[in-house]
Amino acid sequence: MQTATRTALILAAGNGSRIRSVAGPLPKPLVPFQGKPLLEHVLIGARDAGIKRVVIVVGFRGHAIESWVKQRRTEGMQIDIVENPDYHKANGVSLLRARHLLSVPFLLLMSDHVFEPETAAALLRQPLEEDGTMLAVDRKLDCIFDMDDATKVRTISDYIIDIGKQLPRYDAVDTGMFLCTPGIFSALDQATEDGNCSLSDGMRILAASRKLRAFDIGDRVWQDVDTARNVDA
Repeated sequence: MQTATRTALILAAGNGSRIRSVAGPLPKPLVPFQGKPLLEHVLIGARDAGIKRVVIVVGFRGHAIESWVKQRRTEGMQIDIVENPDYHKANGVSLLRARHLLSVPFLLLMSDHVFEPETAAALLRQPLEEDGTMLAVDRKLDCIFDMDDATKVRTISDYIIDIGKQLPRYDAVDTGMFLCTPGIFSALDQATEDGNCSLSDGMRILAASRKLRAFDIGDRVWQDVDTARNVDA
């Protein structure tokens, strides 16, 4: 099905422990990168890709992020804030916190992944299967900044059959950009154990039922800004 969605969800709840040395009192999404807060880069990229409504899930020092959002010009974008008090858990919990606001397909973004707007625009043009999800992947493995920390992906044709940081065999890397249907929430429900689940856990559920496909970003560039070394890169 064609999505034509103009809605995005941004996960911005984590405590950013690996970037704490340069973050100081700031939550990770507000750490400056190339002259702008990380979250600013993500919002601009989403806006330029055609997104009109954004849901941001906050947690660690979320009040600072909410205050920053209120003070900036949203330039025609509606922004809703959702709080995740369990931000110390895996990121799938943050996604589930926003399910009541997302009844249509949506673009899922990470607050620390900087990307080209055309990458998101191209992903938004892709058709989705019923209850399916599409992940933008990078097959340029020799260009990955920190492969040890990257989430690896293994594919057959354009279907993802496995995903995780410790995969022994892989042919692409997760860019942190997804085109989702609300079916992702059911997958995360299935993956939840003791009130906790990661996004990759949910993706493996989708992969097992052939509901997770890969979108190759080609020559486009992106950056996961996860450490002080990434900030200076």
